[in-house]
Amino acid sequence: MEQLPEMLPDNPLPIVRQWLDCARNNGGYPNPDAMALATVSSDGQPTNRVVLCKQIVDDPGYLVFYTNYESAKANAIASRNSVAAVFHWDLLNRQVRLEGVVEKSPAEESDAYFASRDREGQVGAWASAQSEPIEERAQLLRALKAMNRRFADGQPIPRPAHWGGYRIWLTAVELWVRGDARLHDRGRWQRTLSDVAAEGGFQPQAWSSCRLQP
Repeated sequence: MEQLPEMLPDNPLPIVRQWLDCARNNGGYPNPDAMALATVSSDGQPTNRVVLCKQIVDDPGYLVFYTNYESAKANAIASRNSVAAVFHWDLLNRQVRLEGVVEKSPAEESDAYFASRDREGQVGAWASAQSEPIEERAQLLRALKAMNRRFADGQPIPRPAHWGGYRIWLTAVELWVRGDARLHDRGRWQRTLSDVAAEGGFQPQAWSSCRLQP
């Protein structure tokens, strides 16, 4: 059975990125970059949903996902910006648990990713008020038609202000590999983050690591 390196590396994120690439190339996962993201609302209610990890930056150490800035998850993040996330690739016998602090991605980064999306996805981001109640699905389809008419000239579609990226600045990473007799191999890395200049971001400290019993 596969194991983690005997001497755990200083930074776990190259392994996470390697595992994600392996899942993408495996062919058995329709959404290999899917991760469960847990948030806590202002009234203390935990909530979980699946989002797509679009980027892993080893150094300084954050993940990126995109969503509606007016959604339920965004409201929870605005209230409490500590989150947890999980990748689980069952066919590969691997799992990654993550903890961190969230901030919005730079606008230019969100613009670039939005421009890379297919046109239907761009129009859909304009049409949907994510997480808001709706009387009937036909109402959403009418909104989609209206946006298709609005952007019918074929010109580039701008990113709506209510849509963009988030960076999860990681404070903990745990790697799990399935083992025989349920003696799974687990490694955990932790670090602290310090606030930096007004332009955003954090100054991370060095990772510390240890092996955990299953």
